[in-house]
Amino acid sequence: MTDTLPRTMLQLRSLIRPGELELSLAEVPTPEPGEDEVLVRMQATPMNPSDLGLLFGTADIATVRASGSAARPVITATVPEKLMKAMAGRLNQSMPVGNEGAGVVVKAGASPAAQALLGKTVAILGGAMYAQFRAIKAVQCLALPAGTRAAEGASCFVNPLTSLGMVETMRREGHTALVHTAAASNLGQMLNRICLKDGVPLVNIVRKPEQAALLRAQGAVHVVNSGDADFADRLTDALAATGATIAFDAIGGGRLASQILTAMEAAIGRNAKEYNRYGSSVHKQVYIYGGLDRGPTEINRNVGMAWAVGGWLLTPFLQKIGFEAGQRLRQRVLDELKTTFASHYTREVSLAGALSTEAISVYGKQATGEKFLINPSLDATL
Repeated sequence: MTDTLPRTMLQLRSLIRPGELELSLAEVPTPEPGEDEVLVRMQATPMNPSDLGLLFGTADIATVRASGSAARPVITATVPEKLMKAMAGRLNQSMPVGNEGAGVVVKAGASPAAQALLGKTVAILGGAMYAQFRAIKAVQCLALPAGTRAAEGASCFVNPLTSLGMVETMRREGHTALVHTAAASNLGQMLNRICLKDGVPLVNIVRKPEQAALLRAQGAVHVVNSGDADFADRLTDALAATGATIAFDAIGGGRLASQILTAMEAAIGRNAKEYNRYGSSVHKQVYIYGGLDRGPTEINRNVGMAWAVGGWLLTPFLQKIGFEAGQRLRQRVLDELKTTFASHYTREVSLAGALSTEAISVYGKQATGEKFLINPSLDATL
């Protein structure tokens, strides 16, 4: 199985210089797995919003320019001067991209755990996945059930564990229902399926009528459109009906987090027995886990005093709950991989194909229903 492995491979890299982003395919040595590692031939790796954040940084996608060849494209784009400060920590560093993916183990270290994975299709998490091969510790591999394609297991980690983590956070912090924004996304649809199966009341916030229709067709009970004139009233009604006091916001910037907190306070106030100038004593929480809007988060102080806005990320959450609890969540993902946690992609592209201006114009918008899957095995072997 290892006789035909190339000595070098392609890896997608993102580099930010002063005022400019450069995306390219670097030719690097094919890694050699250590004793407790395996070498995975990558066959599927999704383009999640978290991946696009590293891929593009703060570059202006409207300024994308292409050069190089079809097989070895180079993409450049302008990084506005006012946004360069946010990129200081990665300036002049050529960074590999891709949080998760799946493929076949083609070489294994000497340890029994590594050897046991040889020839199996596995899902992996750990960065640098936009490459033809990835060496990784055997313990970090999730062996996929027999008959599961790499494309079906490529999104085993980020979206499934994030959506499960939201429900787990809700329970651990004493809430009984939750709110989710950008709810028609792949992750949002997954969260809706979890909540329906587990009997958790969920308020879905979307931005377009067709997104609301999509979720309702999948059984969603409470769907509100932030673009509607009566959004505040309908959101308050949904919060009163569900009792939701925790929200997970993928938007980040703007007034949406504030609108959610305000509606929560109004919903709670409907059952208040007497007036309190400090507002309700019920704690209201909004966690920002994405940045679809990169602007400032604006909070109006009409939400009482029992509230908080904070950040939520998957890796710190998993570290907090510990290995055993994390394994329980991972096992559920495996058990429901083709149902609750199924991911759908609109297009499969090669590494080179991901660096075409046409592809970037589509997936760079991070629009609902435009999720791309990279298949590095489609690129020519070096």
